[in-house]
Amino acid sequence: MNNIKKAFKKTEAQGNGALIGYIMAGDPNPELTPQIADALISGGVDILELGLPFSDPIADGPTIQAASVRALAAKTTPMKVLEIAKQIKSKHDVPIVVMTYYNPMFRIGLDKFCCSAKDCMVDGFIVPDLPMEEAADYKKATKAYGLDTIFLAAPSTSNERLTKIVDSSSGFLYLVSHYGVTGAKKTVEDSTVQLIKRVLPFTAGKIPLAVGFGISKPQHVQRIIAAGADAAIVGSAFINTIQKNNQNIPTMLKQLKTTAQELKLATKAIK
Repeated sequence: MNNIKKAFKKTEAQGNGALIGYIMAGDPNPELTPQIADALISGGVDILELGLPFSDPIADGPTIQAASVRALAAKTTPMKVLEIAKQIKSKHDVPIVVMTYYNPMFRIGLDKFCCSAKDCMVDGFIVPDLPMEEAADYKKATKAYGLDTIFLAAPSTSNERLTKIVDSSSGFLYLVSHYGVTGAKKTVEDSTVQLIKRVLPFTAGKIPLAVGFGISKPQHVQRIIAAGADAAIVGSAFINTIQKNNQNIPTMLKQLKTTAQELKLATKAIK
């Protein structure tokens, strides 16, 4: 059983949903990212998603785009992101997923990148701009190194295509909660709850369902888990805290841990 599957089995046994925390590796600098990861994991994050900074992050809203710019300015390279993952894994037995656009993987070479990721104890990838239909080479490389392939489904995904995406995915299915890009929202819309209920029959008994985009508050997490999702993915809330406190590291780390604790507590919603 791989690490991501173990994490979901653990939260299921506890009667909780899982909290997946997203941060941009290298924001505000590569040396600080492991400390940020420490704070989030000690606060209760079950799976850590590390963003790989890229110059054209088409799926991301202003918050994560700005984090990517800061990380690139701090000279965070793709291989540095993998080294950061290794640093984190040397201290924590928490699955790490790297979210990257396809270009860096392609430029470095799929086999080389996947081999390096495995050496650095990465557990899987999310590649938002790589459609399932064009992922044969990617799937072959990740399978060779035992890395999970986490594909995305959206509100516009047809039932026919959803079946194929579930079959192509491992680790968990990333369900995009609404149209548009990433970014914190004020509420979880009724349409998101209906979307979860539509997708659940396709994932039940096959793969955990994780919901992201726009989830930033405990009440959001609670509603997502209560609707039947196995995990809530939170990113912008953490990145906003990093950005606001990048001149006061102790305050940043304390607030990140507190926010993670509050969000994790909300995963205890009764389904």
